[in-house]
Amino acid sequence: MSAIYIHVPFCKQACFYCDFHFSTSLKKKDELIQALVKELELRKEELKNQSIETVYFGGGTPSLLSIDELQLLIDSVYKNYSVIENPEITLEANPDDLSNKRINELTNTQINRLSIGIQSFFEDDLKQMNRAHNAHEAKTCLQEATKHFDNITIDLIYGIPNMSLEKWNENLEIAFGFGVNHISSYALTVEPKTALDSFIKKGTYPPIDENLALQHFNHLVEKTNEQGFVHYEISNFGKPNCFSKHNTSYWQGKPYIGIGPSAHSFSKTRRSWNVSNNSKYIQSIQNNKLPNTVETLSVKDQYNEYIMTGLRTIWGVSLYKVETDFGKEYLTHLKKTSEKFIKKKLLVIENEVRQSVLFEKITSSETPCNDIRITTTQKGKFLVDGIAADLFMI
Repeated sequence: MSAIYIHVPFCKQACFYCDFHFSTSLKKKDELIQALVKELELRKEELKNQSIETVYFGGGTPSLLSIDELQLLIDSVYKNYSVIENPEITLEANPDDLSNKRINELTNTQINRLSIGIQSFFEDDLKQMNRAHNAHEAKTCLQEATKHFDNITIDLIYGIPNMSLEKWNENLEIAFGFGVNHISSYALTVEPKTALDSFIKKGTYPPIDENLALQHFNHLVEKTNEQGFVHYEISNFGKPNCFSKHNTSYWQGKPYIGIGPSAHSFSKTRRSWNVSNNSKYIQSIQNNKLPNTVETLSVKDQYNEYIMTGLRTIWGVSLYKVETDFGKEYLTHLKKTSEKFIKKKLLVIENEVRQSVLFEKITSSETPCNDIRITTTQKGKFLVDGIAADLFMI
């Protein structure tokens, strides 16, 4: 099974924290859509023997496209690729684009999952982030969308300076009240060269408080668990059977292609990414040339990526996979580097009965390790990126 990601690089305005590739000018929209269609055709051989399980419209703000434009892209996928009978097709959308009319129109397409960028249900937060929608639109779009779509995820941001725990809890309670079955929640982070980065350096916006973010994160984990959500990836919480199939394919190392400017692709041993420039992307595609940079992944690169993605999920890092896919040298390295984090209770052996075996006889043929995994503890989840980096093979 494989996945297709389609990057729509247009937004009404720039959120202060965002460092994704996008443009607030729609002048080249028609040309770019035709280029997306053509890139889908140019790359069809890459997944010739694969079935497409998921399609994801990301951005940018793909909900800016008309129904006809979205349908054109969906039709291009079906025309050029082998798509399973009931694929997960996700559209990222902003609340201000989801009028009652638009939601009804979307129900007549193959799109069956909405990813709605709520971020916060409070007006002051939305203004601080320079979001295009307001608090009223955040709520009204969910009132209508939940009538028509069973599979909805919303984005929420925590760790906003001066946001009280009570306010963060109210954001969660409002979300739960709409009955959504998936929440993606991220700490507010400061990316280089963003407006937020500039504001903090100038002293016009308070610095990020990591202790506050940790407090919000722990509360998020507790409250979603009470509501029956599974914390299946560091930033993702889904009801059973409502996990994101598309994002899960990334974390489980399945191949995918990324269509559009700045989009990334992965094929087990290779990674590529398109140019982050709309004009250059369009011109290259018009000349039947893929505007991408290709990187061949060494065994070390593949191991490091598996460690990073595996530790972020409930499935963790399989010792059997490390040994069979990368070799005993990598298993020995993982044993050695993970020991200190296990002692600090940041990592844990999933099968606790085998803990003594892990560091003594894990490579013995008498001790199968296919059911032993290393996962992060609750305490370790918030520190997972740093932990993973320490487990990398340098």
